[in-house]
Amino acid sequence: MKGRRRASAWVKGFERSFIAMTRTAAASSTRALVKTLKPFVAKRTPPPGAGAWIPGLAMGATGARGFRLYRPPAIQFGERLPLMVMLHGCGQDANSFASSTRMNRIAMRERFLVLYPEQDRLANGQACWNWFDTGSGRAYGEADLIMKAIEQVCLLHPVDKACVAIAGLSAGASMAALLVTRQPGRFKALVMHSGVPPGAAHSSLSALGAMKGQRATLPVAAAPGTPVADWPPLLVIHGNADTVVSPHNGQAAAQVWARAAGAHAGLPRQVQRGRRYPMSITDFKRKGATVATLVAVDRLAHAWSGGVASQPFSDGQGPDASRMAWAFAAKQFRKRA
Repeated sequence: MKGRRRASAWVKGFERSFIAMTRTAAASSTRALVKTLKPFVAKRTPPPGAGAWIPGLAMGATGARGFRLYRPPAIQFGERLPLMVMLHGCGQDANSFASSTRMNRIAMRERFLVLYPEQDRLANGQACWNWFDTGSGRAYGEADLIMKAIEQVCLLHPVDKACVAIAGLSAGASMAALLVTRQPGRFKALVMHSGVPPGAAHSSLSALGAMKGQRATLPVAAAPGTPVADWPPLLVIHGNADTVVSPHNGQAAAQVWARAAGAHAGLPRQVQRGRRYPMSITDFKRKGATVATLVAVDRLAHAWSGGVASQPFSDGQGPDASRMAWAFAAKQFRKRA
């Protein structure tokens, strides 16, 4: 009897241990699965807020690129809205960039559409736009695909084609600048956040030097039929503590844009809103019109200024770059009106 009781106690102890180990293994597997699936779930989950989050695909001679379009709610029949094109940086996609910048929230309030083209990781493993690869022509091919996405959205959605602006972060900023230099007449404003000016690189190797501020910035060339003086104005936002893309690039971008249009720099003005990082703002003007504006943000690293702090490449302590970008673009739209 004693032997049977000992055997029964051993069996029960083994069962308890087995159940405990099974629960631990299941919990560990669940955590691992959640961690693995988190990026995919985030990519498919619409950013918070009202409005439509619409997937799309642009196709051209050089391939295809996906995109997402944000449409604010309650668009009236016959209504035409401005369009803001947002190009993400490396390691980002449409969802993460929209969540980080909160541009959709501004679009809902101010009534405009937002287009988020996405880089394909087969084209770049880090999801960077290949803005630098002009030697092979790959940069131009990607720029053309982004234009295809813009044209598709303008055709299928209530876009005011005369009110289109483009903004980007890091590689997205450099690609946005390349796009505008190729088709300046299609845009009313350009916003470069932490990017490299056009013409500073032609390959991946030269891009590294350009990012460090070690390459000369070439003068921008006028596109056929559009003098540089008639190009859309440029807003540059760059952090003084950026160690990925040298702050020298922000200064160079504003200066080369202004120089091409014959504009001159005014006196910098210091601005600080609440507890956010202070910034120095310099306007470059020609005949009273602003050609370029440089916003140098103190203590800001390589991140979207004023973005959601929990998102990568986003700093909640900086002045709100999304608000600045929209205010800059809206000013150009009002001039057109």
